[in-house]
Amino acid sequence: MLSSLRPVPPCAPISSPNVKLDSGDLRIPHIFSRTRFLAMRAGMAQLEGYYFSAALSCTFLVSCLLFSAFSRALREPYMDEIFHLPQAQRYCEGHFSLSQWDPMITTLPGLYLLSVGVVKPASWIFGWSEHVVCSIGMLRFVNLLFSVGNFYLLYLLLRKVQPRHKAASSIQRILSTLTLAVFPTLYFFNFLYYTEAGSMFFTLFAYLMCLYGNHKTSALLGFCGFMFRQTNIIWTIFCAGNVIAQKLTEAWKTELQKKKEERLPSIKGPFSEFRKILQFLLAYSMSFKNLSMLFLLTWPYILLMFLFCAFVVVNGGIVIGDRSSHEACLHFPQLFYFFSFTLFFSFPHLLSLKKIRSFLCLVWKRRIQFFVITLVSIFLVWKFTYAHKYLLADNRHYTFYVWKRVFQRYEIVKYLLVPVYIFAGWSIADSLKSKSIFWNLMFFICLFTVIVPQKLLEFRYFILPYVIYRLNIPLPPTSRLVCELGCYAVVNFLTFYIFLNKTFQWPNSQDIQRFMW
Repeated sequence: MLSSLRPVPPCAPISSPNVKLDSGDLRIPHIFSRTRFLAMRAGMAQLEGYYFSAALSCTFLVSCLLFSAFSRALREPYMDEIFHLPQAQRYCEGHFSLSQWDPMITTLPGLYLLSVGVVKPASWIFGWSEHVVCSIGMLRFVNLLFSVGNFYLLYLLLRKVQPRHKAASSIQRILSTLTLAVFPTLYFFNFLYYTEAGSMFFTLFAYLMCLYGNHKTSALLGFCGFMFRQTNIIWTIFCAGNVIAQKLTEAWKTELQKKKEERLPSIKGPFSEFRKILQFLLAYSMSFKNLSMLFLLTWPYILLMFLFCAFVVVNGGIVIGDRSSHEACLHFPQLFYFFSFTLFFSFPHLLSLKKIRSFLCLVWKRRIQFFVITLVSIFLVWKFTYAHKYLLADNRHYTFYVWKRVFQRYEIVKYLLVPVYIFAGWSIADSLKSKSIFWNLMFFICLFTVIVPQKLLEFRYFILPYVIYRLNIPLPPTSRLVCELGCYAVVNFLTFYIFLNKTFQWPNSQDIQRFMW
């Protein structure tokens, strides 16, 4: 009996002729591997949570130190704060009547109402006096709280928008969040009582709810964003467009698969792709079933659009208060300025020798099309370039010096920059090629609608479209993100140093003036 036993190799499976394994036993190694995978995934998620907490805590600590420096240097309202802060203080004191409204303010009172809702409970909880809770410092601190919310929303949006199949994507998401949170033009206005931080918060929140399919909440948050700045209604429409683009993409893929199976002849020609998409859109829009489905999905946004139209009719326009300085016009070069702005701040992702070579090859391959685009661009620059009176007169803004030293010095410069505009626009579109053609269509329509009617060139108007663009490009490599973050840190350091230390005075005024975005 003992002689029949053979030694078993260490790695051999142990089996017995008298024991039968059922199908469940055969899955044991698979269960073990799946358990290990889930444990590793949970560990990575926990590690990502630590990274996020550290990034948020460090950013908030630095922001608090900068806020303290701002508060010591700026004891009085500065720039547009001379309108916003007194209005918020009147609301804080309970004076909500229209007779108390400053006619120079052109935005709705969302910032003031929310500020009162934040600072007033502090007087009840901590027993602070009205003078303290309605002070300049407390009201400015509301925007610092918004910046924390924006940091969290940026992270949640990156988790939702970007795929999570890569092991390195955790650190990339954290770096992308940190980079966008300290984006120089946005980060600077976290320390002043402006509408930028709150406007960004509610627009990003509405976009996040839209991506999660909670469209009623998204439309409600879009209304809150509209109360901060009227043009934010366009980004609420973008949320609806995001839903429509998703459905159109699904139907387009089905259509392409159907044509492939049926082997139907494809349309050929210089604009064949455009014609195919146009035919598809016409056929899709002729279907009552498709339109009713889209209506059921987007009715909260449609309702908000009707409310906006009613507001425009009753108010006699989009702008409230002083309309003389905010007249709408067809300022087409604003698109070119935005392309240049985006190329400058996203140069690690948009500017490389490989990109330039690809662009030049494409230009040579489609030289007739690019020649036409260049001619049209030159015409738009020639006929539709406007210089707002604030741009020419206010030397506290960086745009004043950009305009004076680049565009005004030589007339021909604005035409010589056209190739740069075209490259920047192509590079931006190329970076969004992972998104569907319909998503791109919705984004660029909203971008056009937001910035082209603006006569005044001001970098603040580019913040929201830039952030939405930056959220939707594929996660860049870690090296590029570190480069981008480092450049933003340098720009922020220079901006804050110049603002706090390089002051000047106008000849006819004793007030201290500072350089800013």
